[in-house]
Amino acid sequence: MTEATRFDVLIVGAGPAGLAAASAAAASGASVGIVDENGIPGGQIHRASGGKANPEVRVQLLELGKKGVKIVCGTTVIDAPSAGVIVGLGQLGVTRFEYQKLILAVGARELFLPFPGWTLPNVMGVGGLQALVKAGLDVRGKKIVVAGSGPLLIAVGAYLKQHGATVMAIAEQASMSRLAKFTLTLAKYPSKLKQGATLMCGIGRLIQHEAWVEHADGIDKLESVKLNKLPGRIQCDYLACAFGFVPNLELPSLLECQISNGLVKVDEWQTTSLEGVFCAGEPTGIGGIELSAVEGKIAGFAATGQIDRARALFGERQRWRVFAQELDKAFSHRKELKSLASPETVVCRCEDVKACDLSKWESARAAKLHTRCGMGPCQGRICGPATRFLYGWEHGAVRPPLVPTSLSGLESDDPTSCNQIN
Repeated sequence: MTEATRFDVLIVGAGPAGLAAASAAAASGASVGIVDENGIPGGQIHRASGGKANPEVRVQLLELGKKGVKIVCGTTVIDAPSAGVIVGLGQLGVTRFEYQKLILAVGARELFLPFPGWTLPNVMGVGGLQALVKAGLDVRGKKIVVAGSGPLLIAVGAYLKQHGATVMAIAEQASMSRLAKFTLTLAKYPSKLKQGATLMCGIGRLIQHEAWVEHADGIDKLESVKLNKLPGRIQCDYLACAFGFVPNLELPSLLECQISNGLVKVDEWQTTSLEGVFCAGEPTGIGGIELSAVEGKIAGFAATGQIDRARALFGERQRWRVFAQELDKAFSHRKELKSLASPETVVCRCEDVKACDLSKWESARAAKLHTRCGMGPCQGRICGPATRFLYGWEHGAVRPPLVPTSLSGLESDDPTSCNQIN
């Protein structure tokens, strides 16, 4: 029988929350492991560029290496077959991880709201396009429209310009008055104010407030975009569009952590409803890198009994939670976004289900039974949040495997089929 990989503290996710949790937990001398689906640590916010980790992340990785933290990248968690065990699938096959304490730092993904033409090639998420550019996509001279909602629009718009793209417009659905109020609150957060001011230089004139994509047009790929506030169509090569983020709840749900209002419920120590299972970062509330990192530290300290060190961070966490509340208020979604999709607009891309096929049903379960909405390869990760926003549907239980999995992955309950990470 192949021996499993065992840790005192296992962390799922190598973004800001996960790396901070690992550093805090390792300070106790506990054996700490991190498993992450990406090939290089850093998460979405510090995604690797050119095959190398972000410089800030490289410093963290050196420190974690000195503390003996084991990082297993390129491995996606697919199952949690029993208490104290999760199973990951990577290039080397199936790996069984055993733990005493588990910290979930699984992050978030972009929220996509369907509109006519959103499934055309070259229409993608805001962070998705940035990730492609970091991976080597050449956008020099390309015309790009950025749309949706949230601070990421400005950050990515500036990033694309730095890489030679022509940003045609940035369409932000929030009103100017609401964002002006939010800007005033940034005086309490000097680092955020400085960051925002830097990004706005040279890109502020491109922003259209109370603006959104009415439809994207093209034959074989995107050719133009129509915004509600501007006459005519904008000719462009790419449309980057997303309306903020939604937390990744699949693994917490599979573990049967309590979910409340679309977020993992935690106590002051970042402990979930399950003993020995902690959660930090976006699954507990979308709040940015600073909040994710401090929650990760609290979780790491608490999981290893460093209670005083965890408690000392409560004030900092509350400060960033207030910022997160202001952020959510400023970029809350307007009701007009519920009318973007026409009856013929595809909502579930995997199963090619249109809005007119869904509007007749009263629940996600009924829609799934009659249309297969949410039953494709993404397992509702894209259409699930969209139908929650459009129709108010709550989705059912999560079942393994969490992602499309090879037949070897489906044998993961058998420890003899698993690898050992040395």
